Amino acid sequence: MHYIRNIYIFFSFLALTIFFFSTTELKANTYEINNIEISKPFENNFDKSEVIDFGFKKAFFELIYLLIKSSDYTKIENVKLNQIKGMIESFSIQEERFIDQIYYVNLGVTFNKRKIFNFLEKKNIRPSQIKNETFLFVPIIIDENINEIKIFSNNPIYENWNTESKKYELINYLLPTEDLEDYNLIKDKLDVIETYSFDEITKKYFLNHSIISLLFKSKNEIRILTKIYSNKKEIIKNDSFKDIDLENNDNLNFLIKNLKASYEDTWKKLNEINTSIKLPLVVKMKNFDFEKTTDFEGLLQEIELVNNYFVQKIDKEFIFYEILFNGTVQSFINIMKNKNYNLNTQKKIWTIE
Repeated sequence: MHYIRNIYIFFSFLALTIFFFSTTELKANTYEINNIEISKPFENNFDKSEVIDFGFKKAFFELIYLLIKSSDYTKIENVKLNQIKGMIESFSIQEERFIDQIYYVNLGVTFNKRKIFNFLEKKNIRPSQIKNETFLFVPIIIDENINEIKIFSNNPIYENWNTESKKYELINYLLPTEDLEDYNLIKDKLDVIETYSFDEITKKYFLNHSIISLLFKSKNEIRILTKIYSNKKEIIKNDSFKDIDLENNDNLNFLIKNLKASYEDTWKKLNEINTSIKLPLVVKMKNFDFEKTTDFEGLLQEIELVNNYFVQKIDKEFIFYEILFNGTVQSFINIMKNKNYNLNTQKKIWTIE
């Protein structure tokens, strides 16, 4: 018992040392992953470094799953621990506990964005911007055997869609409220449902993004026509699944999992970053307004398409920023405009007015 107590004191001191000497300062070029929870039995061969290493792996894959499409998962399966450590900027132990001889730790890990992008580029993977968004999701089951539709009640997709979610999912799904008027409207449109736009329903929710999923159920197959609307863009997807019984929980969960992965991939594709494009831009702004320059630098840190930036020079009137941008000139101008920054682009060096 005395031996166990001494080990506990030693690791408690070590944890405090790591905590105080680990930095969590966010730089412009980083991704921060928090609340990574790991536990391990506290035995004689206990090695805290193994627990931390496992936490690094867990944080890395949580980040990567946010950034890449599911079709690219196999390309990063065999990443080695030393590669992951090489992409870590800093980490901190946010909490640790010993309960009933079990060691629990909660980690925060900060990754260098440029190194993450370089890693993915070598794997021929294009990352996406991490953009969380709410979509209206309307799943409609059309039973072709009996010519019946299910929208709300007795619709297992509707009832179970939000039962489980993953930390790395970017889409938050808002399901429509049960509305007899909507039900009757859709029922009346059954003969033309594949071409119906559903505007009369979606406009009630004041969202810029929606997914209409039409599940045509026949004897041995479910054919799915999905219409994804995002900022006035329409994307049509067709899928089919054989031998799926929606009354079977395993089959139902399998279908929901696959549909969610497909919708996540579509959203990521819309927000893909071409890391091979590194457009150098030079922007200047008045240097006498400290709050405005601080806000601008904060914005550059938030924009994922900004690969990096630094202050090129400062004179008596202006601060000059050099920005590496993973996109087009017009894309940068549009982002700035949406954030209420007007750019004068008449000269080689742009001015924020």
